[in-house]
Amino acid sequence: MNTIIRNVKAALPDENGAYRVESCDICIENDIIACIGKAPDDFKADKVINGEGFFAVPGFVNSHTHVYMTLFRNRADDLLFNDWLFGNILPLEDKLLKEDTYWGSMLGCMEMIRTGTTSFLDMYIFPDTAARAAAESGMRAVLSRGLTGGEDDVEGGKRRLAEARAEIAAWKGTENLSFMLAPHAPYSCDPAYMRTVAQAAAELDVGIHTHISESRSEIEQIREKYGCTPPDLMDRAGLLTPRTVAAHCVYLTDSDMELMAERGVSVATNPVSNLKLGNGIARVPEMMKAGINICMGTDGAASNNALNMFRDLSFLTLIHKGRLENAVAVSAAEGLKIATENGARALGLEKVGAIRPGWKADISLLRLDSPSLLPENNLISALSYSANGSEVDTVLVNGKVLYEHGEYKTIDADEVIWNVRKIVERFQ
Repeated sequence: MNTIIRNVKAALPDENGAYRVESCDICIENDIIACIGKAPDDFKADKVINGEGFFAVPGFVNSHTHVYMTLFRNRADDLLFNDWLFGNILPLEDKLLKEDTYWGSMLGCMEMIRTGTTSFLDMYIFPDTAARAAAESGMRAVLSRGLTGGEDDVEGGKRRLAEARAEIAAWKGTENLSFMLAPHAPYSCDPAYMRTVAQAAAELDVGIHTHISESRSEIEQIREKYGCTPPDLMDRAGLLTPRTVAAHCVYLTDSDMELMAERGVSVATNPVSNLKLGNGIARVPEMMKAGINICMGTDGAASNNALNMFRDLSFLTLIHKGRLENAVAVSAAEGLKIATENGARALGLEKVGAIRPGWKADISLLRLDSPSLLPENNLISALSYSANGSEVDTVLVNGKVLYEHGEYKTIDADEVIWNVRKIVERFQ
């Protein structure tokens, strides 16, 4: 199917890493952007989108989240991190049925699509449910069943890894879906289990998705038990590779940064989640200077409490200015690249994350009559400093329209809402 978006203002990348805003036609052949500019006279479109009054931006890439946790939104707030995780969230997870997480994931997909996210990297507790949700919604997803294990839980660790292997085999070749292995964290996987997961990832030819250096208590625990930092421990196990996405990384030392840059690890910063849980602020400008590929995620709705990348983009480009007393610490253009192209690179998604000829047609159209975008002084800046996600009107993934003028095209929103409400009644 061919689609043309006519006469739209678009955020187009420059060769130097900046963006320019240009009025153009965007011609899409099946899932690929065929050309940008004036549409060729012989281009035949099955669908014509009138882009006048809209701003086309690359779809956001949510590089770390737990989508099923939408079920816990606004549930365990204003708690210290260990109380939040061990005293509230993990006990709530024990009450979940497998089908519950499917509906929670569908709700999360609705929220992400509605706010311009087209790709995400997910970590979850039940196999297959996130894959079902992503496949049905039409989103692009990299999926990873969370893995915990060690000498205190040998059989559990084996079972989880076997589930991950089976899921990867079952969904192999499904459009828009790919997989990673997800050793949860250095405090929930012992070194032997980490090595087992690293070997399995190499065998399966998939990447690694994990949490590293999220809290001070984690740093203290790992140093006391192993005499090193979390990145050192995970590197000894073979988990730090060019295909590793390390979430949070709030408390990296300078030597940690050097190590992760040398290994080619991507760091998914989660500014809102880290602030809300009182875990601090990751040193993103310093990591960028060290040569680390920085991407961005929302984390789960249990800690954010949203899956709206616009909010995280705003925090990302503001908090480092204040922390360093430097108004150019992370620019709006840098933030947009972190939220799109850098995320796609981290997730191993080829030709995703920018509006370029030959790249995947993952595009969001924002209404230019939205008060938050007016006047149109600098639309790239507006994405970080004034937009909030309500401006999103139309979302395409692989050239297919998933959301248009307030209507979901691939999701029965009423059915999702009904099921979510029934599920949370059990938690009361």
